[in-house]
Amino acid sequence: MSSSDADVNAIQYLENHSVLCLATSRGQSPWVSPVFYARYRDTLVFLSAPHTRHAQNLKDNPLVSASIQEDYNDWTAIKGIQLEGVVTRVEADLIEDIVQCYSKKFPVTGKQAPPEIAKAISKINWYQLRPEIVYFIDNSKGLGHREQVNLLVCD
Repeated sequence: MSSSDADVNAIQYLENHSVLCLATSRGQSPWVSPVFYARYRDTLVFLSAPHTRHAQNLKDNPLVSASIQEDYNDWTAIKGIQLEGVVTRVEADLIEDIVQCYSKKFPVTGKQAPPEIAKAISKINWYQLRPEIVYFIDNSKGLGHREQVNLLVCD
């Protein structure tokens, strides 16, 4: 599969950023939560404690939207990712690969994690966000410019 410049730029943007703003909902109650993420194949993975509001929302409704962006002062400089997709808990047979992938991006979560981090990680769940629609925003190409991109053109 060939990739467009926008696809490549979106993947590079994902690799160079760390926080995803995850929008979940339950009934009529929307919620947004910033989570650290890593790209694993064609998904984004994150961890969360099962008691958090977004984890509870995901049990009832796995459909999400999300954004990844910086804090800009100049509208023409705005770049970022907007997406929608489905979140599932990571299946047991993938946990080891997911943890290895995540700890490459966030070494503090790896085998040498400080005791307080290791203790917290022992109480979490791993999640995969499978994007269904992804847009890369790049206002340097024009105000409001966005292109639909394909994250399957990775690795």
